[in-house]
Amino acid sequence: MEKPVWMICTTHMFIEIYLFVQVALIPVIVQEFQLSLIEASLVATIPSLVALLMNVPSGFLADRLSTNHLLFTSMLIEGFSALLISQTNNFWTLVLGVSLLKISSPIYHISGLSQMSRFVKLERMGRSIGFHNALGNVGSAAGILSLTFFLLTFGWRWAYLFWGVPILIWGFILLISQQLKTKRIDRNDTEEKTTPRKLSYIFSTSLLIFLVAISFREVGSTSAYTFMTTYFVNVRGLFESTATLIFGLGPFVGIAGSICGGYLTERAGAKKALSVAILGCLTSLLILSLMTYTLLLGLLYVIYALFMSLLWSPMNTIVAAVTPESKRGLSYSVYFFAEGLTASITPIIAAGVIAVSSVWFVFPFSVAFMTVGLITLQFLPKSVDKSSPSS
Repeated sequence: MEKPVWMICTTHMFIEIYLFVQVALIPVIVQEFQLSLIEASLVATIPSLVALLMNVPSGFLADRLSTNHLLFTSMLIEGFSALLISQTNNFWTLVLGVSLLKISSPIYHISGLSQMSRFVKLERMGRSIGFHNALGNVGSAAGILSLTFFLLTFGWRWAYLFWGVPILIWGFILLISQQLKTKRIDRNDTEEKTTPRKLSYIFSTSLLIFLVAISFREVGSTSAYTFMTTYFVNVRGLFESTATLIFGLGPFVGIAGSICGGYLTERAGAKKALSVAILGCLTSLLILSLMTYTLLLGLLYVIYALFMSLLWSPMNTIVAAVTPESKRGLSYSVYFFAEGLTASITPIIAAGVIAVSSVWFVFPFSVAFMTVGLITLQFLPKSVDKSSPSS
């Protein structure tokens, strides 16, 4: 794998350090700042909305500015935000710090992935995305492990202080990198003339079908993800610590799953690989809802998490396959915006479903939406899989 790709993947590892830390800290925040659970949840919802709004401008920037400058910016924002959070004694300052930190994610993901798609041939894209996501899971796991250590020793703020410095150092390494300078894309006059023509280059029929498919899938996966520990505790009677332990296995399983997803995408093609992953998710989730023994619950959740981690490589590869190279940054921003918007509103919908039924009903609800997403995906043209050797 080329050095620039490894540098982009390593940056992803740093970006994902705090992915689960804010959510894991909610019980601690409730106690320390004397908040209700609804108030404490703002540390997750407000930053998510801020990151969502950053997706589209990040896409425009990714197509116009040098990649090393954008990746440096993402590391600079994340590093200084982490240092700010480590010094805060006020809840709203904490929300501000986490919101600033979350801005680094769309700046990185859209510029990093769009540039990776230019360095890597399409037929090798799946494997590269697999390693990219595996290192992201390494970062998520490292963040959770370090938070556990610092909660038991020096306090949760040290988890932010500990990672803030190496993140900033890595940012300056990216800044001086010659390998990451964006390769300029020639834009022909026809493409640049009018806004409708620009949009037609991006919003192809294939991309629109894909966005609908992943939106249905996102409703299903977000519903199950949001209320998984609630189900473990309230329905299956597990201790909160046991439920959290099972839930925390996801990033570790994701390391292997991401790599497998990359190879599966390369061998079978992105559309087939994504179909297999969604089918595995909905099947394992349905069986999980019928399990009563703790060991079997844990095993089924691990299988479900494995299939979930298989998704990312084919999804990112499809975006690259159905969009023009010169508009890839904006295409990724549209993809992340659609996925993020769906993920933002789904918990409210799922909570309403639970309110009129039960926590258990979130599973058939999730499976139904995943099934619709899987069916919609089949309308993508076979040409999406043309890069696979077996096609």
